[in-house]
Amino acid sequence: MEFRRITSLPPYVFTIIDSLKVEARRAGADVIDLGFGNPDLPSPDTAVDKLVEAVRNPRNHRYSSSRGLPRLREAMADLYQRRFGVTLDPDTQVLNTIGAKEGFAHLMWVLLQPGDAALVPSPSYPIHRYSPLFAGAEVREMPFTLGGDFIDLLHEGWKYSWPRPRVIVLSFPHNPTTACVDLRFMEEVVEFARERDVLLVHDFAYADIGFDGYRPPSILQVPGADEVAVELYSMTKSFSMAGWRVAFMLGNAEVVAALTKLKSYLDYGSFQPIQIAATVTLNEAPDHPAEVCEVYQSRRNALCDGLNRIGWPMERPRGTMFAWAPIPEPYSDLGSVEFASHLVREADVAVSPGVGFGPGGEGFVRFALIENEQRIGQAVRNLKACLDRLH
Repeated sequence: MEFRRITSLPPYVFTIIDSLKVEARRAGADVIDLGFGNPDLPSPDTAVDKLVEAVRNPRNHRYSSSRGLPRLREAMADLYQRRFGVTLDPDTQVLNTIGAKEGFAHLMWVLLQPGDAALVPSPSYPIHRYSPLFAGAEVREMPFTLGGDFIDLLHEGWKYSWPRPRVIVLSFPHNPTTACVDLRFMEEVVEFARERDVLLVHDFAYADIGFDGYRPPSILQVPGADEVAVELYSMTKSFSMAGWRVAFMLGNAEVVAALTKLKSYLDYGSFQPIQIAATVTLNEAPDHPAEVCEVYQSRRNALCDGLNRIGWPMERPRGTMFAWAPIPEPYSDLGSVEFASHLVREADVAVSPGVGFGPGGEGFVRFALIENEQRIGQAVRNLKACLDRLH
């Protein structure tokens, strides 16, 4: 049987590292997993307590709404007003999605079809590259490096793309490179989109994870941005609610209505007690994102300072829950998959190979800040011993 929509998908390289990790653990190794970006911090007590209460009410066991409960959408609009000074209509500009990945993937179905194109940075989070392909469209990749001028790359990518892209995918703070931008950048991108009649889709997964005083801007802070942009906000990182699958698409009312229509055919929304718990959490645990951010900043310092001490130079990222590290020069010929595989086998440390985020990620590995400082310190010691042996 031919599975046409997935036949052209390349092997998911992260499974290579995951298999090695499982094999090593079965053999008794204590592998420190800094690969998969799966938040380890507990969800707020507010969310857990309200979920338990709501689950016990049988009225909440029925189908919910694919749009999201009205109070949930209102709570999300209130968060944007408090956090970014952005006014959104919860009825027309806010849509609950079952995680940001679901929202993004189905959004591409709404926006793209065969013959269309999307402009996507490379490297990028895999769903950003593959969702347009699932919709039958083509992907035009913009090579993107930490510290590079993304506006220049955008102009260059647009100039040489044919057909002209209908969608430009953005995500800042950026996974995997950790690149961060300011509000002036968002203003330039919105102006670019307005002049070319193209839609901006901004995946704002790390909206609240900024370090050393940096506050990531929402694209919707730009006046008039909702004419040309939608944004995805997730409770996964900000509120440590990864498994709950609670996210939102916000902004352009026409696009929100279009995705709402598609979702009405696909799902009945997430389990209603989850929506109720998320509503209460947004309203009653506003300080949780700042507490989460403080933890990630401490882990970032432990990892980056430790790597620099052992001769693996890298800068501290200003945002995300990751560190994007160039493969040290003596070992760069190994390539990111082989290098990451070696670290599992010889250092008992799992990281993500950069090439898993697209060709532009070759030569790098990504560390996820999902272990405490003590475990990160042990990982650094293991890496030093391993790299010394390689050298």
